[in-house]
Amino acid sequence: MAVGLSALILGLWPMHLIWTYYSIIRTELVGPIVKFLLLIAATAILIIWLIIGIPGSVFAGLAYGFLAPIMATFGAFGEGKEKPLFHSYVDGTWSTITGSCTIVRDVKDLLFHSYFSIMDDLHLQKPPDGKPYEIRLLDIPGALIAAACGLLLDGIMFTLIASYKFPVMLFKGWTRLIQDLIGREGPFLETACVPFAGLAILLWPYAVVGAFLASILSSIPLGAYGAVVAYQESSFIMGLAYVASSVSIFDEYTNDVLDMAPGSCFPRFKYRKSEDGSSHGHSGLISRPSSFNKEKQEGKRPPSRVTSFKNSIDEFNPFKLLDHLFAECRHPGEELVNKGVITMEDIEETKSGKVGRGVLNVGLPAYVILNALLRSAKANSVGLILSDGSEITSENRPRHNLFDWFFDPLMVIKEQIKAENFTEEEEEYLKMRVLLAGDPNRLRSALPEVPSLNERKRAEIDAFARRLQGITKSISRYPTAKRRFDALVKVLLSELERTMGGSNQSTNGSRVQRLRSSVARMLSQKSMGKTANIRDEDPEGQITSSSRIL
Repeated sequence: MAVGLSALILGLWPMHLIWTYYSIIRTELVGPIVKFLLLIAATAILIIWLIIGIPGSVFAGLAYGFLAPIMATFGAFGEGKEKPLFHSYVDGTWSTITGSCTIVRDVKDLLFHSYFSIMDDLHLQKPPDGKPYEIRLLDIPGALIAAACGLLLDGIMFTLIASYKFPVMLFKGWTRLIQDLIGREGPFLETACVPFAGLAILLWPYAVVGAFLASILSSIPLGAYGAVVAYQESSFIMGLAYVASSVSIFDEYTNDVLDMAPGSCFPRFKYRKSEDGSSHGHSGLISRPSSFNKEKQEGKRPPSRVTSFKNSIDEFNPFKLLDHLFAECRHPGEELVNKGVITMEDIEETKSGKVGRGVLNVGLPAYVILNALLRSAKANSVGLILSDGSEITSENRPRHNLFDWFFDPLMVIKEQIKAENFTEEEEEYLKMRVLLAGDPNRLRSALPEVPSLNERKRAEIDAFARRLQGITKSISRYPTAKRRFDALVKVLLSELERTMGGSNQSTNGSRVQRLRSSVARMLSQKSMGKTANIRDEDPEGQITSSSRIL
């Protein structure tokens, strides 16, 4: 991991530098002044990335190489294991090596495929209203002064507040951990976790010191945010009001976390001109987390803070959901191959250096997600019903901010689809529109004739298709998505070979064989360094491949 990640960072850094500058200069989303500031910020980020990335790669390699075998050793002595001494040496050796290679490949996909996809969105998209975003120069001096005041005031006050509450967190945390130890609750619920929980009691002061330092460091972004408020409201006074209110917000939040008296003794002013929004002025109290309190409600027993491993709620994992998504792509993908909707050219363009039309890498996953939305809408589900009957709801969905970006918009689209109450012909029209959105020529010939579609409904269907395509494109940038997609392409290639080999094997046999060899070479981990043309999977990335070769 240390060697592979460091080589990726160093080898791709010149390309990241050149293409980032190119994308910022060519974009039409922002004006000249914002472009200049973005170039400065991008330069700083790229330099910091180079400085932090190399030591981080070495540390990640050391941590993974040390912790992965340890965790495998714990599993070797689990229940039902035979010859635990043998497994304690064998388990975690080869799996750690292969896991390291997989991590290196996923990072390569992020630094290559996901990076180019994001940059293409930056310099190919047009401004929504036709006017590029530009900053107001007259508001900059006031915003900078507000940020300076925020950094000074918040730095001093946050340090004083954290120093005052440092012993409170120390002794309340020790009290809670000792109570859990006596009552066998929380981290002491499972026998296997007792040694680690006991270690937590000994190391709790270090956690408190870390929280103290984090509180001081948090004054930097919170204080600097005064510049954002002053600029957004076009008012230096509003920026100063936020700077003063941020002290009260921080004090109130720490009181809630430590189960101290709610509220704050510091003043809190109105720093937004708009009246709505919970964070725009005198809003309600921040919800009290149950980190240190005992849920002091009459007649109610507090829930356990750590659920037992043996009785844990069946919660979906975002990476397992990616596996399920691409597994679901296989069956409809094979059907579309048999129907001739997905062709050899789609697979060939996806894995070549040419500009892809997105039928395979964006259209097919969007097609599968649309089927799940239609299935859920017809069943009046509160969540998303998968093909195997399992349901993703707000209770069992992955607790991850990245997943929220996908799940919440999909739920909105599902409700809109339910309200539209499409007929079967309209659903087929929508499916083809989603699948073939990247190939307008084929789309016109593949769309079914639906007499019930008027101009308004046709525009709504087109809007659904564009939104699903955008969400799917974002999912394709998710870590490990590229690797899972490559496995799907292998399956579809085999199915296409079988389909084409039945009738015109003599004509297409050599072509299929050449394509199989090419795809196998590109998907092989041994040729990772030779797959420089893999980045054009984004259908909107209408960039010549020659400009992207290192």
